[in-house]
Amino acid sequence: MLVEREAESCYLGQFIPLQYHHNMLMDANRMDNFKAAIQRQVFAGARVLELGGGTGVLSWFAAQTAAKVYCVEFNPDMVTEARRLLAMNQHGDRVEVIHADAFEYLPPEPVDFVICEMIHVAMLREKQVEVIENFKKRYAEKFPAQAMPVFIPEAILMAVQPLQQRYDFSGYQAPIIQFQLGGVFTADTVELAQPALYKIIDFQETNDLWIHWEGQMTIEQSGQLSALRFITKNVLAIVQETNSTIDWLNHYMALPLKTPIGVLAGDVIDVSFQYRTGGSIESLQNTMNVSVRSTTQQGQRQFSMAVA
Repeated sequence: MLVEREAESCYLGQFIPLQYHHNMLMDANRMDNFKAAIQRQVFAGARVLELGGGTGVLSWFAAQTAAKVYCVEFNPDMVTEARRLLAMNQHGDRVEVIHADAFEYLPPEPVDFVICEMIHVAMLREKQVEVIENFKKRYAEKFPAQAMPVFIPEAILMAVQPLQQRYDFSGYQAPIIQFQLGGVFTADTVELAQPALYKIIDFQETNDLWIHWEGQMTIEQSGQLSALRFITKNVLAIVQETNSTIDWLNHYMALPLKTPIGVLAGDVIDVSFQYRTGGSIESLQNTMNVSVRSTTQQGQRQFSMAVA
């Protein structure tokens, strides 16, 4: 019988099959930006730890300059696969693949960098925040005289945006969760307002596992408010000399409202939600509330409509 954490990991997608890892290897947006950030950050002779290594590809990027990389993976099948794949690649011998739980493992020596990509849109489902916060406490206890390593990603920016989302599939109405490619525009999706930043997670700081947000957005285009889009940008590395960043943008996630609301340009909407990082998508969706302050030609009137 699986222990609680193993069962949760299976449910949360951390024990994902090899063919899904192939999809990640094929994702040029993810791969190219992580490679660029790791190449920029990891200096010759560095010590690196990766938490949740999967196929070992991010550890391998680091191994091109690092002296030693500890690659921690919880799934025993992926441990075997990562060792096989790393043996086929130059400097793969610099990576030690360790079968261990990222919540418990600490390296035998101080490290300069920690790579961790347990990331889902809105920081749901996967345990990135909890793993990093847990690691920082245990690392400081084991190596009290050492500075905290640099984390890759360094920070996460999250925003929310109101949408008019069409849910007609060959005449079949199905308002369901959708994942959308960033920067790809279709007639099925109308952006009703600009995204509102609701959370910045800086991994060098202490981060709460709970996210609570209340904010306002001004509708720019009249339509039917039927969904909230969640946007997650991962700041993989900060390039100080050019005042720029190397980023990785997750797929957008659009969560439908139970009851669409008609809105006019100029309306102000109040949005609130709360959830625990690493929790289910439903835990966010069930707390979403939207209220509309509507403007008419006769003047301004206010009304509130709570929507889950």
